[in-house]
Amino acid sequence: MAEHGPDPLVEMDVESPNAARMYDYYLGGNANFAADREAAERFLAVVPTGRQWAYANRSFLGRAVRFMISQGVDQFLDLGSGIPTVGNVHEIAHDADPNARVAYVDREPVAVAHAQALLADTPRVTITQADIRDPEAVLSAPGVAGLLDFTRPVGVLAVAILHFVPDEDDPVGIMGRYRAACVPGSYLALSHLSPVTFTDDQLSGGHEIYNRTSTPGTLRPRDQIADLLTGYDLVDPGLVLLPDWRPDDPVDPDDAARTNSYAAVGVLRQ
Repeated sequence: MAEHGPDPLVEMDVESPNAARMYDYYLGGNANFAADREAAERFLAVVPTGRQWAYANRSFLGRAVRFMISQGVDQFLDLGSGIPTVGNVHEIAHDADPNARVAYVDREPVAVAHAQALLADTPRVTITQADIRDPEAVLSAPGVAGLLDFTRPVGVLAVAILHFVPDEDDPVGIMGRYRAACVPGSYLALSHLSPVTFTDDQLSGGHEIYNRTSTPGTLRPRDQIADLLTGYDLVDPGLVLLPDWRPDDPVDPDDAARTNSYAAVGVLRQ
């Protein structure tokens, strides 16, 4: 089932690079266009570890969803879900619990169009075209409100999305409004880019490339990322470098640092 707003095919801009489609390219997907591939390759020339970051981020998403399911969570709100690719939230969730419900939300028309095609015959999964910076619109959308039961715990996923929300849009306040909609026992999984090992040239070069997309990035230090988790008790190991959150295999410390990202999962306090 699919729930969406404006016709995504009408709004699609294939001439300008887009962060969601560039991410799809890093992951080896095919939901991208020449402008995205060109921008992504220019970024990889500046930050050669960009593709490793994308895979590490996708792996964290899978581990976080599986952890939440092990804690009894059976419904998920995926904010800024991006373009469908291998290892989607609903695939991971349904592998463990076929009755799990997943509400995807993204404002990118290509992501919505591909998700609509992917989810056309998938029960208990929706895609909503909306801007996550407007929590009230997201939470009241039929694809969210009609699928998820907010009187029970929900797993909110904000994975590699909040670095696209600038400070002036008050990301801490935005996450507080999502938190207020959830009951105790709900979870938040978050990952966020941070200038851990980036050189000055990488920072300026990366910003120059992403500033040409519709979603320029805002990298934040660890303490500011921690503010986004206000109101949640972090599960072990806390807010750590992206690959270090409950890895399936040993992680090289230098490789972890080069992802230039932090990640955490928190549970809403009783």
